[in-house]
Amino acid sequence: MAIQKPVSDELLNIYYYLKLTRGLEQRVITLYRQGKIVGGVYLSTGEEAIAVGSAAALEPDDVIAPTHRDLGANLTKGITPKEYMAQYLAKQTGLTRGRDGNVHFGDITRGVIGFISPMADLLPVAAGVGLAFKLRRERRVVAAFFGDGASSRGDFHEALNLSAVLKLPVVFICHNNQYAYSTPLSHQMAIEHVADRAKAYGMPGITVDGNDVLAVRDAVSLAAARARAGEGPSLVEGKTMRMRGHAEHDDASYVPSALLEEWRARDPIDRFAAYLRDQKVLDDASAKAIDDRIAKEIEEAVLFAESSPLPDAKELLEGVYAS
Repeated sequence: MAIQKPVSDELLNIYYYLKLTRGLEQRVITLYRQGKIVGGVYLSTGEEAIAVGSAAALEPDDVIAPTHRDLGANLTKGITPKEYMAQYLAKQTGLTRGRDGNVHFGDITRGVIGFISPMADLLPVAAGVGLAFKLRRERRVVAAFFGDGASSRGDFHEALNLSAVLKLPVVFICHNNQYAYSTPLSHQMAIEHVADRAKAYGMPGITVDGNDVLAVRDAVSLAAARARAGEGPSLVEGKTMRMRGHAEHDDASYVPSALLEEWRARDPIDRFAAYLRDQKVLDDASAKAIDDRIAKEIEEAVLFAESSPLPDAKELLEGVYAS
């Protein structure tokens, strides 16, 4: 199955989303340290290529089931910097109108399923979405994200098994970032690759360099094409490294500094920028234009969020249901 290679505009668009993701998250760190954000802050620093590369491989009608480290996929699907910043500041203009956790947001009208914290819980939901697509005979695909630790949970295995048996159009995408909170990979699984787990369910398992955005895009493109053709799910594992703590309250002192240095040299944005310059797609002028655009968008997002109202207590029970 041939992969359609991206043209220059698409490559620059991928670069823009990679840098926008990192820029927004860096600004969130500043706001957190200023005491303007209540609750946790969860970042994708060093892992942006998996989220952006995967989303770049999808079609507009496809759906994503992201984690707290997939801001890049959310942005690519149309979540705006203003909405993201307002969500983190718990403002009424955020995606949940200031009524849920920082990273617990989604918008099904833009193909984004809301994230829920227990990792892997969203995978059976994604399988259900895939089943709906199949029953409706739609050519749509759902991309379901998770971490290496989540692949040791029961609902991960249930979702993969169901999807494989019913040949559902699901692409399971793993951020193998080496740590499940403070637990290193070797302490929570006895195999080298998460993708090896696909064999047990009769689906392809592909391991790629998760810091190479085009390698991720190509792998997810092939998996999505396979799903769209009715051939069922695939598991794509992106090898990467979590460059910060589980959240900003975690200093990650349990991670060897040499390991971080090793992966810092493989930074996905620096690598992609070097590739684009080598291909004559990016030069100083275009790089500055993208940086200026992102800086303006981030400033506007922060001003929007800080000037937005907090939720009205009278609306507290709206949208709350009991059965």
